[in-house]
Amino acid sequence: MLQETLLAVANSNGVTTPEWSISVAIIMITCNLFVIAIGKWAIKNPGAGPTLPVTLPGIWENFGIPELLATTSLGHLLGAGMILGLANAGLL
Repeated sequence: MLQETLLAVANSNGVTTPEWSISVAIIMITCNLFVIAIGKWAIKNPGAGPTLPVTLPGIWENFGIPELLATTSLGHLLGAGMILGLANAGLL
């Protein structure tokens, strides 16, 4: 019942949800890389949890699984907002 109500409200307001395309993928990847770069410098205690199975010297030092999950979660939220915002503005 709630889902039907939310869908009816979204459809009546003209909310546009874009289908997957290469431009949607590029926006999501860019947002994730942006947040990972910020997280690399902003996380106060890096490397506190388990480490990544494959590490690249210099880039992923002291960047473990918790940091990767946290930054990519925020990156997906940012990316979804960017994609929906650009689609509703007619730019995507």
